[in-house]
Amino acid sequence: MKKNNILGSIREKAAYIFILLASSCLIFAGTAFSEVKTVKGQTVYVPVYSHIYHGNRDREPVDLAATLSIRNTDIENLMTVTSIDYYDSDGSLVKKHLDKKMVIKPLGSSRIIVKESDKSGGSGAKFIVKWESDKKITEPVIETVMIGTQAQQGISFTSRGQVIKEAE
Repeated sequence: MKKNNILGSIREKAAYIFILLASSCLIFAGTAFSEVKTVKGQTVYVPVYSHIYHGNRDREPVDLAATLSIRNTDIENLMTVTSIDYYDSDGSLVKKHLDKKMVIKPLGSSRIIVKESDKSGGSGAKFIVKWESDKKITEPVIETVMIGTQAQQGISFTSRGQVIKEAE
């Protein structure tokens, strides 16, 4: 009889711990998704793939067209893109895409296209995007969309930008 009481007690404690852990996970998950980050500017690293390899290694790579998309997610405030620089796989600057600052209106977006025939960046290309705002605004969405076709196959995917520096 003592054995059943001990097992019952262990099961009750295990169930209690499980409920506590599950509740904690839900609380943390809820707060993580409900927090909106606001900032005055960022430097963002955005991966670009001008081609990818698939299938047998001796096959030709699939060339891809890439679209850099910069989306101002703020409902009320402007953002100003100060530079969009394109780098190759070795980290060397290939092209500066802005001659002057570019203003993106609230909920507006802008794009830069790298043609499928442009292989200058290589498979490890990247954009470095710098932006700023007079006020703190919601973080923009900065990503690339790659698409390519070969014979009867098509491939497309996205790559999200990664903040590497935040304005102070």
